[in-house]
Amino acid sequence: MKGIPRALQGRRGRLALRLVSLLTAAVGLIDLLAAVTPGLPERVALLEDLFPLEVRVGARLFGALASFLLFTLAFHLLRRKRQAWLLTCLLLCASIVSHLLTGLNVEESLASGALLLLLLWMRPLFTAGSDQPSVVQGVRVLGLAVLFTLAYGTIGFYLLDRHYAINFDWDQALGQTLAMFFSENDAGLVPITTHGRRFAWSIHLIGAVTIGYALVMVLRPVLQPAGASEAECREAAVIVKEHARSSLAAFTLLPDKTLFFSQSHRSLVAFGVRGRGAIALGDPVGPADDRRETIVAFRDHCFNNDWQPAFYQTLPDHLDLYQELGFRTLKIGEEGIVDLTAFSLKGKAAAPLRTPINKLHKLGHQVEFHGPPVSDHLIEELEPISSEWLLRMKGPEKMFSLGWFNRDYLRNTEIALIRTPEGAISAFANLLVGVRPGEVVIDLMRSRTKLEPGTMDVLFTSLLLHYQEAGFGRFNLGLSALSGLGDSQESPRLEKAMAGLADHLDRFYGFRGLHTYKAKFKPHWESRYLVYPSLAALPDVVLALVRLDAGDRLLDYLRLP
Repeated sequence: MKGIPRALQGRRGRLALRLVSLLTAAVGLIDLLAAVTPGLPERVALLEDLFPLEVRVGARLFGALASFLLFTLAFHLLRRKRQAWLLTCLLLCASIVSHLLTGLNVEESLASGALLLLLLWMRPLFTAGSDQPSVVQGVRVLGLAVLFTLAYGTIGFYLLDRHYAINFDWDQALGQTLAMFFSENDAGLVPITTHGRRFAWSIHLIGAVTIGYALVMVLRPVLQPAGASEAECREAAVIVKEHARSSLAAFTLLPDKTLFFSQSHRSLVAFGVRGRGAIALGDPVGPADDRRETIVAFRDHCFNNDWQPAFYQTLPDHLDLYQELGFRTLKIGEEGIVDLTAFSLKGKAAAPLRTPINKLHKLGHQVEFHGPPVSDHLIEELEPISSEWLLRMKGPEKMFSLGWFNRDYLRNTEIALIRTPEGAISAFANLLVGVRPGEVVIDLMRSRTKLEPGTMDVLFTSLLLHYQEAGFGRFNLGLSALSGLGDSQESPRLEKAMAGLADHLDRFYGFRGLHTYKAKFKPHWESRYLVYPSLAALPDVVLALVRLDAGDRLLDYLRLP
């Protein structure tokens, strides 16, 4: 909050942003009314002696354009856009002059001046930047469009003057083009043919599209943050090794993440950006005494880039801290954790797991474990299985909170697989070992389409027994999305609504079936949450999360089986 006036900090600052946004829209409405209503006769008469008609008409036309721009900029002021603040200040300066030239509208000029002073005082609040390549592109397109339209309109009006009630000379044709490009006003133009009306509307269309496009580009959020450098990855690896508390920490170093470090460089946030959503994977990784500072710094970093910050799959441990810092929390599912110290295949309850193991062993199927570095030959054997599985799933590789079939990534993980009696691989999984002390995490699970019944059960059970014998205490089965939602009377309404949505989507995506399958290994379930800034930001956050998860292949992700 350094540099921000005390009167604008916290909740008061948010209220001030809403107020200045409403006032900007109100001044836009005033500009519009001033542009379309005649001025007071005595004031207009005084101006007629001072300024030529072209100046007074031009001021009125500018007022009409300024009203449209101020309406648009009002929304972006609410997003604390630095470019919106600058454009609004420039427009207000010009609006003051425009009101005076239009009809000595002193009252309207005072309203614009008062808003200008308020914006100047609030300058420290407007820190959100725009995407610089988009700004350059928007300005370039606007400049080229203005030059093209000036040539197009000037030549057109000069050559087509028989279609209008005026014989244009070059100066009149240029002035007519400028007036129509920058406003919806025809500046007294009277077409007398259909072709004349169409040509006039073409200039309006070019102006509206060009100005709208330029404004969108200038106010666009930062699209793509810089990726992590090799030095940052090495620094992050040290932090993850010392402070990982979640299985998600294993995915912080994958190339689809950007790394944000706290000021002390003791903690990090791994995140991805799509649109206006900046999604952090899990809680910040680092010491507990640095967590608040890291969350606040990441939140401010996102706001300064016009992003909506969110944390995906957070642990329940720090929900109070997030809420204290102004975030909302929403349960999104449960992570299944098998206690390997208590896991056993003895007894009647474990019979469904013993049966397929005995059957496949008799048929000659074998389970193999391969530690890193995994050989290139083995990865080449696994690749067609992965491709076949993806084709069967009718979707892209899931990313962000999972690994994906990447040779460099798989080479440094552990691989478990099942071979048929003929020596072919029928199914495999890769494991992340020791990211969190004493814990093993399953990542990719891929299989052939034609599979001996019970193969996946054998693979999972063998994994549990193998890592139990190796001395590990926890086996992480991964997130069971949308499970355990709305189970209590105290559950928020949004969580209950998501539980109802899960029931409807289950026939397409099999949430319940996956949860039921994991449940046969008797895990205990740990809740996971989405932390987001506000309900208004939730659509941006969800869309960004879906795009990150799908690797930007959104249509493939939404395709139903």
